[in-house]
Amino acid sequence: MAILTTQLEAVNSMLAHIGEAPVSTISDAVALPVSASTALATLNEVSKEVQSEDWHFNSIPKLTLSPAGDKRIGVPQDAITLDAIDKNIDVTMRGNYLFDRKNNTNLFDGDVVVRVSVYLPWEELYEQARRYIVLRASRIFQARLVGSKELESLIARDEYQARARLEDADSSHSDRTMFDNYDVAIRIGVNRNYQLS
Repeated sequence: MAILTTQLEAVNSMLAHIGEAPVSTISDAVALPVSASTALATLNEVSKEVQSEDWHFNSIPKLTLSPAGDKRIGVPQDAITLDAIDKNIDVTMRGNYLFDRKNNTNLFDGDVVVRVSVYLPWEELYEQARRYIVLRASRIFQARLVGSKELESLIARDEYQARARLEDADSSHSDRTMFDNYDVAIRIGVNRNYQLS
């Protein structure tokens, strides 16, 4: 069983960066001290911000969305970003529905296949993502409450290392290569007219 950073540990780490005492629970937000409440809010804010980037760990490469009876296509509740796989279709999210920018309508006659990035709750993030989010949130939290340039630079150094670890983990999990891009493969001369078994 993996030992992952809990949300409570994340908040306590943020509090430790500014010299505050740890809290024993974060389940009752009303009873939290202001600093702990601010730390939790900052952690959630940064988690959404980080997950809105194009990561392998929170993306669904192919999701078929179908129109409802009113011909509108609802967007999944946890969707952060999405784009149609078919490049002839130009869609975006408008509220809770897909919007066809090319035809200026939110009514669709058929299914639309999209690539979507979703917001994952803290418990579903892997450790490299948690670590980066905690350090980024710590730096922002510290800047808002204390404003120390020295603390900011110390946390920033750890944040950059955590970002590199996250990018490395995300790349290794996605199994991407430079040959996944047609333009790169053509430039370096990879042009096979046969299927490798």
